[in-house]
Amino acid sequence: MKNPLVIFGAGDIAQLAHYYFMSDSGYDVVAFTVDAAYITEPTFCGLPVVAFDRVAEAYPPTSHDCFIALSYAKLNALRKEKYDAAKAFGYRLASYISSRATMLNDNHVGENCFILEDNTVQPFARIGNNVTLWSGNHIGHHTTIRDHVFIASHTVVSGGVEIGEQCFIGVNATLRDHISVGARCVVGAGALLLENAEPEGVYLGTATERSRVPSVRLRKI
Repeated sequence: MKNPLVIFGAGDIAQLAHYYFMSDSGYDVVAFTVDAAYITEPTFCGLPVVAFDRVAEAYPPTSHDCFIALSYAKLNALRKEKYDAAKAFGYRLASYISSRATMLNDNHVGENCFILEDNTVQPFARIGNNVTLWSGNHIGHHTTIRDHVFIASHTVVSGGVEIGEQCFIGVNATLRDHISVGARCVVGAGALLLENAEPEGVYLGTATERSRVPSVRLRKI
């Protein structure tokens, strides 16, 4: 019998969480919850939506688990806030780990993690609480990812890296081995980090500029 699960959120990530938990986990999603001011419809994905301030009455934490399905908004602070609130209600926070992910780190994964398909997590890596690993990342051996981090797709984190709390790492970023990334850093899409990153730093990749030659004048295309 599957464990009943309540998902916080009613947007794209909540819809994805519903899909993944229902199709590839030991959980049965029974309801959604959001702050009362953000309830626009009584149902989402065909399930009830209840106000967060009364979710513990409707779906008690003694018999239900919870998952916070939010993005990296405000440097993951909103997801952290709701994670802490759900914990205060007494909920156990569920993690989703795709059956198509390669997890070689002896299950050193915290609560409320969302680890999608084609991630490779090497031996001795540790993943904290409330961490999102979108699809297709490489997390190197002996790496530590602290709480409330969001890593977008196809990021390469080399061995022995430490990523501080509430960081955001963008698509196709590359972090060399044995560096540390301070708390609340933003590492943009395509960025290359070769040295330690100070807390609250912003590291942006270089965008590709448009060529002066229009596409209709290109040869062999």
